[in-house]
Amino acid sequence: MSQAPPSLTSLSEQSGWKRTGRYAEAESLCRAFPKAFPGRARCDTLGLSPEGRPLVALVVSQDGTLTADAARRKQRPVVFFQGGIHAGEIDGKDAGYWLLRDALQGKVLPGALQGVTAVFVPVFNVDGHERFGPNHRPNQVGPEEMGFRTTAQNLNLNRDYAKVDAPEMALVLKALAAWDPLVYVDLHVTDGARFEPDVSVSLEPQKAGPPALAALGLKLREELFAGLTAQGHQPLSFYPSFVKDDDPTSGFTYGVPPPRFSHGYWSIHHRFGVLVETHSWKTYAQRVKATRDVMEGLLRLVARDGAALQAAVKAEDLKATSGQVREVVLGWENTPKRETLQFKGYAYERGPSDISGQAWIRYDDTKPQTWTVPFAPDLQPALTVTLPTGGYVVSAAHAAWVAPKLTAHGIAFQRLTRAVPAAKVESFLSRDLQFREQSSEGHQGLTAKGAWKPDTQGLPAGSLYVPVAQKNVQLVAHLFEPSGPDSFLSWGFFNAHFEQKEYIEDYVVEPFARELLAKDPAVKAAFQERLKDPAFAKDPRARLRFFAERHPAWDERFGLYPVYRVASAPEGLAPAK
Repeated sequence: MSQAPPSLTSLSEQSGWKRTGRYAEAESLCRAFPKAFPGRARCDTLGLSPEGRPLVALVVSQDGTLTADAARRKQRPVVFFQGGIHAGEIDGKDAGYWLLRDALQGKVLPGALQGVTAVFVPVFNVDGHERFGPNHRPNQVGPEEMGFRTTAQNLNLNRDYAKVDAPEMALVLKALAAWDPLVYVDLHVTDGARFEPDVSVSLEPQKAGPPALAALGLKLREELFAGLTAQGHQPLSFYPSFVKDDDPTSGFTYGVPPPRFSHGYWSIHHRFGVLVETHSWKTYAQRVKATRDVMEGLLRLVARDGAALQAAVKAEDLKATSGQVREVVLGWENTPKRETLQFKGYAYERGPSDISGQAWIRYDDTKPQTWTVPFAPDLQPALTVTLPTGGYVVSAAHAAWVAPKLTAHGIAFQRLTRAVPAAKVESFLSRDLQFREQSSEGHQGLTAKGAWKPDTQGLPAGSLYVPVAQKNVQLVAHLFEPSGPDSFLSWGFFNAHFEQKEYIEDYVVEPFARELLAKDPAVKAAFQERLKDPAFAKDPRARLRFFAERHPAWDERFGLYPVYRVASAPEGLAPAK
């Protein structure tokens, strides 16, 4: 390995890939690149973390296309790499600086950066990176010390793409919206079992998404893997997590994540989202090299095929903005098809534990072993929604927090300048709902079952109108369709609307119930039918609630989702500010 200028050589490289530097080094390296390569590198500050650290991005291009505006004017393919979203999984930071330095010095990727701009965020979770210590990743080999998984607010950034709770996420989403990368790459390290393959690369669209993009994604992945295999790697096209924890015989499945995750989020923009996971039990040197090789391979392929990839993306954008997208898949599942996979693992024993009382597994990585395991390779839609012809209206009461999230996502919306007293809408009312017992990322999730039905509702001035005829139509559906796993409703942002706030005293309900039973045979028949349910029959509260829900004083807005669907844009709209 040839000697590089000291200012561009990381502590990781100096230590023989035993250690990794603190965030101050990542920042100083970013600032040093433009000085070493004037006109070919730029260091941007995206903003400050909650603890006041600058979140930096290194932009590299051999021909000086170093701003988002310049890239857009030239229709330049952009590849956006990020490291350290989980700051203990820090391979990407050191691999990225190593690769981009060598590329600018002409050692690798000859000509590639003439036609591609690389944007590199060395550490996304900068505050978590500085929670530095030797014991954060006990199932990972090196570096000697590393950062922590979550942010200073204890948020997991790779669960935050849809809901945008973390300030760091808002900064990166703003950068993504500006750069609009053709390929967005998130660099990680696995958890889990011991086996031989050293890196997995999950790429979508490939088995999901628009067919034209999926075909190009498959080609991109296959050619990338051919290069990685020739370099001695054993790449996997799926995340290597067993169907059943610690049980290799359960095999693997191919999955597509919801948009709370990085590559799931970017792939629904009809661009290419890539999740790179080096294997935690390889040495840090092996992992950094594998990460570098994936990055190098992707840059080389995008430099070669960028025009074709961008043409396909542009065609999908046109379908979305012209309103041709009428259905969106919100969830995927594996088809019944199963294959037998010859998977390179290690000998192991699995038996009962006198400590935990469950089975535990012991690997012997001195004895390579080929496992014959089941694999589910294919997907089918599990949840598909039909979109409104116009869009969604968010009640003015929630505009103050929804609008910044839409802006962060780059979603177009407008505001109602005057009230619409009786708008024809579709509304969603649910009385069949379940709050999740365990909070996640500070949210108590909600599952609310129901259906959109024609309705008339007043739309207050200040309500937001979000049209579906826009580039980000799939994300719009994911955020506002109640059944979506990453909708605002599912994350619990609207929980208060599904909590009963007003009540009727029992002594008022009792005579009302008798009066209603005497005069309404349909209610009487329905009550008798409910009494056939032993649980209902034994529950005084449920029995009285049956009648309270039919009382004129019952809150008709209880369980009403404060987002509506409309067939066309309401009158009195103004641009969002």
